[in-house]
Amino acid sequence: MSTTSSAPAAIEASGLSLRYGRGRRAALALQDCSFRVPAGSVCALVGPNGAGKSTLLRIIAGLIRPDSGAGTGGGTGTTVDVLGAAPGTHRDRVGYLDQDQPLYGHLSIADTLALGARLNAGHWDAACAARIVEQGSLDPKSKIRRLSGGQRTRVALALTLGKRPELLLLDEPMAELDPLARQQLMGLLLADAAENGTTVLLSSHIVAELAYSCDHLLLLGDGRVRLGGSVEELLAAHTVVTGRGSDLSPHTVIESRPTGRGRTALIRPRGPLADGWQTQEPTLEELLLAHLRAPSSPAFLTPEMRGATARAA
Repeated sequence: MSTTSSAPAAIEASGLSLRYGRGRRAALALQDCSFRVPAGSVCALVGPNGAGKSTLLRIIAGLIRPDSGAGTGGGTGTTVDVLGAAPGTHRDRVGYLDQDQPLYGHLSIADTLALGARLNAGHWDAACAARIVEQGSLDPKSKIRRLSGGQRTRVALALTLGKRPELLLLDEPMAELDPLARQQLMGLLLADAAENGTTVLLSSHIVAELAYSCDHLLLLGDGRVRLGGSVEELLAAHTVVTGRGSDLSPHTVIESRPTGRGRTALIRPRGPLADGWQTQEPTLEELLLAHLRAPSSPAFLTPEMRGATARAA
């Protein structure tokens, strides 16, 4: 179900930029990014390597500070508002997990969960953490260093979800898992998020799993926001046309390529199409790849994903 533009935002950014290095060696990691992620949504953060996904997640988690941008909904004067305040303000309400899955190898699973309980006193769900471990048939006495990659990921998720976060940030923690393990842990994650109304921002390269796991999308390319909104609305706003019709103006053409004696194009329609075109709704993979292959295409965000600057314009 799509979240309307009137829904509160779990994350809201306006004019967000970050530059690494100084002088001639300086490089933009993020440039003028404005967007909002509705509370309660499961949002996929997608883009090629180097697009700025990890950087954006670390900013939202409060681990690094951006360079510039206007304050948004929370009135904190920061470039990003997270749960209505500056990033890092509500660390007890935000869970963050990256590919490194920082766990202490010399500890047992039981000791690891006990440490999580001590670090999150007052908002630790021991039953939730234990259930996630038990569903993986793991022995609580097992040392972390002896676990497989999938088992370590399960323990890391148990730690993160046991914290009962309102906002969950995941930077491809399941990237090295086999497809079956990914499906099992993703199902566990989504079921937990649905039960508790958790907002999830999930970085992923696996486009095929996004269609069933995420209801919102944020696409980054070259450090810029290229596409954002509910998956349903983004697909509905685009059309694949095939044929030998006349010029496609005034429609916005994202990508066009020859096919046989005609051509196929992904467009954002601006009124009725001329004769000679067959139409169909794009798949999510077609949508993402077309926008990534067309660096000159204009950014497109549905109203619910636009940042404060865009809404005020």
